[in-house]
Amino acid sequence: MDPLLQFLLLLSIVIVVAKAAGYLSVRLGQPAVLGELLAGLLLGPTLLDILHWPLFGGGHLAETVHQLAHLGVLLLMFVAGLEVDFEAMVRSGRPAVLSGVLGVAVPILLGMVVALPFGFDGQQGFVLGLVLAATSVSISAQTLLELKVLRSRVGIALLGAAVVDDVLVILLLSLFVALAGGGEGGILAILWVVARMGLFLVLAVWLGARFIPRLAAVVDRLPISEGVLALVIVVTLLFSWGAEFLGGIAAITGAFLAGLLFGRTPLRLQIETGVHTLAYSWLVPIFFVSIGLDANARVLGPEGWPFALAIVGVAFVSKVLGSGLGARLGGFSSKEALRLGIGMTSRGEVGLIVAAIAQEAGLIDESVFASVVLMVLATTLLTPIMLRAVYPTPGGQTKAVDESYGRQTPSEEHSIHEKERS
Repeated sequence: MDPLLQFLLLLSIVIVVAKAAGYLSVRLGQPAVLGELLAGLLLGPTLLDILHWPLFGGGHLAETVHQLAHLGVLLLMFVAGLEVDFEAMVRSGRPAVLSGVLGVAVPILLGMVVALPFGFDGQQGFVLGLVLAATSVSISAQTLLELKVLRSRVGIALLGAAVVDDVLVILLLSLFVALAGGGEGGILAILWVVARMGLFLVLAVWLGARFIPRLAAVVDRLPISEGVLALVIVVTLLFSWGAEFLGGIAAITGAFLAGLLFGRTPLRLQIETGVHTLAYSWLVPIFFVSIGLDANARVLGPEGWPFALAIVGVAFVSKVLGSGLGARLGGFSSKEALRLGIGMTSRGEVGLIVAAIAQEAGLIDESVFASVVLMVLATTLLTPIMLRAVYPTPGGQTKAVDESYGRQTPSEEHSIHEKERS
């Protein structure tokens, strides 16, 4: 079959299965994202292994799906940034910073503790702890969007804590690779990592706050079809590229910053409508399904399961304890701290990125990487369920949200935001 025809058929199957699974998940009282993640597990190598069917040419489409999934997560994090009030996020600085810092420190400590009984040395235990310290709130952000609480105090602090977590983990990993993993440059390499991160974050926020509102207003007046949406896509892609290539931090952080900055423009509701349509019609479902497509639990032999299960257990406990304690010290109530801690448990693509860097540097082997993949999958699947459990709807009834992820229309959003401001 022609490669283009294979591509079209595969995308059709993925989107239909994702939407159907999301609908069933909502009908069962769970977030739509849970169904889409399970759909990926069904289609992936753990069960059906659809990408390696002869119909699709032995798996050559995997890279294309992977790239589309990256676009999906970037747009998802842009939407998360768009939903957040920048001033409110700044005001949540103390609990966000404490949650981010302790959400890194506690997983590293517990990761080292759990690695020792399985024969790993201190260096390997520290690297494993770094992998456990990584977090990706894309899944949590989507779930909180569905529950309509992303703009709450917990939701805003969660996103801020994730940025702190991302910066700390990449910084510590870069430092460790430079000192123990064969990296060159010593202290100069470490200082360069810190300088890159700081320079990117400062320049991105300063330039974005200064020029994005003006540029959006100019483009909106030009006779260009969907000019503002095109501008949003270009800026999001450039910020994502800059975050990873220039700043050395995860691309999703750049997309989140772009969303924050566009959210401060008068065109926010117009942008939200366009990006929601583009993202949730196909790219975001592809991202959620792709997580299952990348996971293969079959590579773990009987001897690998005890270690993998121990890693999964520590992954949940360490984030709830660490980030939850940080939120509590930052002034949150016990219930709010628990919600934030649970929201930080999903490792997603960030955990896989950190593990891949560690494996490439020779710091972990294939069996450990397979355990990490299982941990990422488990935390990704269970985080939406746990968040739903700690966010009960009034009267104990599960509120049904439609398959478009429970979002309001722009007019409803505008009305809600006006009430919040008053």
